[in-house]
Amino acid sequence: MGGGFAGLTAAITAAEAGARVTLYETHHTLGGRARTAEGPYRTNEGPHALYNGGPHWAWLAQRGLIGPLAPLPPLEAARLRLHHRGALRRTPPFAMLKLLRPRRGRTGGNAPVDVDFLTWATDQAGEEAARAAANYSAVALFHHDPGSLSAAFVQERLRRATKLPPEAHYPRGGWASVIDRMAARAWNLGVRMETRSRVDSLDALTGTGTGAGAGTGTGTGTGPIIVATSLDAARRLLGDDSLTWPSGRTALLDLALRTRRGDPFAVSDLDAPGWIERFTAQDRTLAPAGEQLLQGQFPIGPQESRADGVARAEHLLDLGFPGWRDRVTWRREATANGRTGAVDPVGSTWRDRPAVDRGDGVYLAGDQVAAPGVLSEVSFNSALAAVSLALGRRSRNTLDLKHA
Repeated sequence: MGGGFAGLTAAITAAEAGARVTLYETHHTLGGRARTAEGPYRTNEGPHALYNGGPHWAWLAQRGLIGPLAPLPPLEAARLRLHHRGALRRTPPFAMLKLLRPRRGRTGGNAPVDVDFLTWATDQAGEEAARAAANYSAVALFHHDPGSLSAAFVQERLRRATKLPPEAHYPRGGWASVIDRMAARAWNLGVRMETRSRVDSLDALTGTGTGAGAGTGTGTGTGPIIVATSLDAARRLLGDDSLTWPSGRTALLDLALRTRRGDPFAVSDLDAPGWIERFTAQDRTLAPAGEQLLQGQFPIGPQESRADGVARAEHLLDLGFPGWRDRVTWRREATANGRTGAVDPVGSTWRDRPAVDRGDGVYLAGDQVAAPGVLSEVSFNSALAAVSLALGRRSRNTLDLKHA
């Protein structure tokens, strides 16, 4: 149930294991948050990138599902700008570099789970560097106060986001190209895909003879069921109030600008969480000729409005893209609330999130459940775990949660 990245991963994995699979998707197209908008501006739901350091990269590559990538030209890569102390800079605070690589010794090494990142990083590199690093990590967190989260959680994402060579890669044509290949793979494996098919209760599946397999019973009378939706949707569907976990709330701003030489590839805010990226720097097919497509995300706190986040975005645009207002050809604003993955508070890890196995043959997959990884890797790992549990067996493609 759910035709996003997690649902398609689960459907393909189950079908490859010989299960009979039906996939239900409420929307008329597949993809979930991995959809790419149709039309002249090929936007994702917020800035998206595919990291090659996780297990999903090898899984997709083995099946030929990644497809052509849009490499970032070296000249463009050098145009990353950092907003620090009210001005744009080319390099981060020197002390911040201490937090980007593992160090040996009594004061270095891995960050602890039971201390917030700002406290731990301040002890390592000083408060200015700690705040800058926390705000930079928001590119992979979408959270308004990364420094308040578990130090171990933030450190992992900070290191992945700043790794050299970069782990972030861009499928040509947007994420929809990957989703289309995954859907074709599922179809060729015999997966039955029901779009525009909203399921409001598991009881609605009783007697249909479908599900994610046919090996164990469930309370609905079908085979095992994998619920690959948002945690909010899963909570309503299953009537389980325990299905909660903190996530981010983020103002999203999409812009198309007439092309001008010298625009930065991306601008990262080190004074507050925020990120703007020019996606046509690596893939010019995302906007019409002569135009550039920008996507930005600016996390907002509980008492802030979308307008507050957009105002911060516009201030960063004023610094990084002078005269941008006169070049706008298209604009869109949105708010992502609880749709950007789990964040782990102090004292918690991914193991403390809602379990994949909900009992009675029902399993969860998605980016806010108990599975390791960064960004879409959580959805992928939870999908493999769900299939492994649903089919009651392990294979070379399943995730061993005991050792992850």
